Amino acid sequence: MPKAVQKPAAVRAPLLPLPLIEKLLSAAMSRGAEFGEVYVERATTTAVSLDEGKVRSAQVGAVTGVGVRAIRGAQVGYAYSDDLDEAALLRTAQTAALIAEGNRAPGPVSLSRTPLPTYYQVKQPLSGIDVARKIELVREANAAARAHDRRIKQVMAGYADQTREILVANTLGHLAEDRQDLCRLGVSCVAFGKGGERRTGFYGGGGRVDFRFFEDFSPAQVGREAARQAIATLGAIPAPAGPQTVVLAPGWSGILLHEAVGHGLEADFIRKGTSLFAGKLGEKVASELVTVIDDGTVAGGRGSLNVDDEGNPGERKVLIEKGVLKGYLYDHLNAKLTGQRSTGSGRRQSFRHAPMPRMTNTYLAPGDQTPEEILRGVPKGLYCRQFGGGQVDISNGNFVFEISEAYLIEEGEITRPVKGAMLIGVGPEALKNVSAVGSDVSLDPGLGTCGKDGQTVPVGVGLPTVRIDNVTVGGTGA
Repeated sequence: MPKAVQKPAAVRAPLLPLPLIEKLLSAAMSRGAEFGEVYVERATTTAVSLDEGKVRSAQVGAVTGVGVRAIRGAQVGYAYSDDLDEAALLRTAQTAALIAEGNRAPGPVSLSRTPLPTYYQVKQPLSGIDVARKIELVREANAAARAHDRRIKQVMAGYADQTREILVANTLGHLAEDRQDLCRLGVSCVAFGKGGERRTGFYGGGGRVDFRFFEDFSPAQVGREAARQAIATLGAIPAPAGPQTVVLAPGWSGILLHEAVGHGLEADFIRKGTSLFAGKLGEKVASELVTVIDDGTVAGGRGSLNVDDEGNPGERKVLIEKGVLKGYLYDHLNAKLTGQRSTGSGRRQSFRHAPMPRMTNTYLAPGDQTPEEILRGVPKGLYCRQFGGGQVDISNGNFVFEISEAYLIEEGEITRPVKGAMLIGVGPEALKNVSAVGSDVSLDPGLGTCGKDGQTVPVGVGLPTVRIDNVTVGGTGA
């Protein structure tokens, strides 16, 4: 994955005065907590939606708030406020302190800035771009999708961005700040075929990038690809059911890795023993062809972090190396409770939420075969080009994924489109059955949003072309 040049982030005026932040930290510790933290966030968001050829909404909003956390052992007190009056903030900190009451004597807090690398540089904040230019993106995407094929009858397009400024300070004396811009353009199409058949397609992308990103990743390109997907499987035959070899296309197919494996490596599930990966460090859990990396340092990546939501620098973590389990994803709390260190994986949706261990950009490292070589080795199987929705049980690894665009593989060639395909299996078992990994690794174009315990955060996923044997395919075909 590409890396950005690391250099210290520019020093800006803090979102709250430092003396006030130190007061809040002292208040969080006033009832004997072991650790206190103040998180300040200022976020400006834009959302534009288009349907039936008309712009239905264009909204801009801004919110500023503060979350205060106090920790004693595994007990966490968390309170937040969008009232920035000093008295209101002190009440917030005192509330957090009450929930994590202990007997430790509070001491003075002295803060020093944490120097951070820069993995994304958006010179002009996305919040400063005129809304009219953002509206034009969805209009161009809509026009391109409709012009692609007369069978495209419905098009929905959406653009969203956020300029998020954060400050994190804690009683270890750390103070970190960052500005995190994020944008995404997406298009959904419905195609109508013979006999009333309907098929859908979706495409889009973005990341922590400048608005000029859409000069190369153009709205027209996004619209045409969404339309292509919808048209591609019109007239598809029912997917064959039963165990078979599947080949996953590069990029967005990494959602399978994210869901079926990545969540099970998050340290809260490990500490509580609810993940099937708990207690297996150093053991072989996958094919020797499998190396899984979670990388918050990808230049401009949707899940990339100069600093996580606990003030720790983003990191590149090797989780599985040549099939052997090497590590987990830690936030501050779970690292402290298990005698480990944070891996820069503490993330939260907003100031209203306490952080927890989450993925950033999770991908499978490349192998040494070309996609053509992998396909030629499959006499009969299923080629999965686009994934839809899915479900995973963290405790046992069972997964079910819908494949929105799939094709038969016959004698090493991609042939007829199929519909109704589902991949069914167990995450670690699927990893053990990986028999070929391509050299064409790529991240998805910037689509991923991950949900966990009621919080959503942006993430990236990625794969090269991958062959997995003996995967159960759900379908209605013979």
